[in-house]
Amino acid sequence: MSHTILQKDKLIARTRRLRGQLEGVERALEGEAGCAEILRQLASVRGALAGLTAEVMEDHLRHHVVGAETEAGRRQGGEELIEVIRTYLK
Repeated sequence: MSHTILQKDKLIARTRRLRGQLEGVERALEGEAGCAEILRQLASVRGALAGLTAEVMEDHLRHHVVGAETEAGRRQGGEELIEVIRTYLK
């Protein structure tokens, strides 16, 4: 079972908050808010997304690498995380 299923409600709540923050940015743009305000809102969105990403990555590491039942599972979990980190850092 995927660790995201175990924390599904919590993760969905965080994504909904992110969506709300992005909608706030959209409203600010539509309302012609100042660039400083828009930049503050974007920084908040970025921080929230980074926090969500870190949480899912950490849970992946704990569940699929550290807690893997076999060496092959541990290796696969590690390789998956490496691939995601490379994509994330591009």
